[in-house]
Amino acid sequence: MSIPKLSHYPLPRTAQLPENRVDWQIEPERAALLIHDMQNYFIGFYGDNNPLIDAVVANIQALKSHCYENNIPVYYTAQPIKQGFNERGLLRDMWGDGLQDPAQQPVMDALQPTEKDIVLTKWRYSAFQKCDFETRLSDSGRDQLLIVGIYAHIGVMTTAVDAFMRDIQPFVIGDAVADFSYDEHTMALNFVAKRCGKVINTAEVLGSESLDITTLEGLKAHIIPLIDCEPEEFDEFESLIDYGLDSVQVMNLIALWQQQGIETNFIELAQIPTLSAWVELLEERKDD
Repeated sequence: MSIPKLSHYPLPRTAQLPENRVDWQIEPERAALLIHDMQNYFIGFYGDNNPLIDAVVANIQALKSHCYENNIPVYYTAQPIKQGFNERGLLRDMWGDGLQDPAQQPVMDALQPTEKDIVLTKWRYSAFQKCDFETRLSDSGRDQLLIVGIYAHIGVMTTAVDAFMRDIQPFVIGDAVADFSYDEHTMALNFVAKRCGKVINTAEVLGSESLDITTLEGLKAHIIPLIDCEPEEFDEFESLIDYGLDSVQVMNLIALWQQQGIETNFIELAQIPTLSAWVELLEERKDD
């Protein structure tokens, strides 16, 4: 009756995303980001060091940073612990008692909310149920909702449907959500794209789809805005760590490369922390 143990599966790449019925475009002044149910309890069903969750978290971190830079408000959902019978309702029949351990209630460490963010109490599949989420969005002039988190075919999809029925345009970020399985993940994306919203990828939101970040010039153009260095002063043979590139930014890059079928990891990159060496490694992996 509880959530099953969950395994790794490959995130859908851009070419595998469904065709959308709508051509909505994200407008920062209209948009809000919802980080859905990324609590220790729900993440725990994937086990430790799950590559799927690592990739999804890296993409969510990149999206959250992008939202901060563009004055897009960030919301979280978080279910309460030890819900009473009336609070939990039919969820008890479907999933059991749910969250009981206070240690499992917080959002996972890698995505902890800051004082800038708004945390909504989550009572049902949809983030809009039994809370003032719609009013908050309306009061701030927001009628677009970027949705990331877990699980794609339950709360993420239901929230997207609910947003649509409230005339809020939902955008589900296909490589920033996770699910019970690849089939359920893609089912949710297909439903959203065909019935209630738009499915896009992280790179499209970040505006990095036009950069080939596997080439020297493309990767340099991506990294320069992230570090404290003028383009003319940048040396491709100097350590990117010394330039100030941090671990979160490196993980974001790894996630973007994974979308192109190029596998690497943080430890491997940290051993050769120059732009020149990274591009050489990427060329080797593309040829594999």
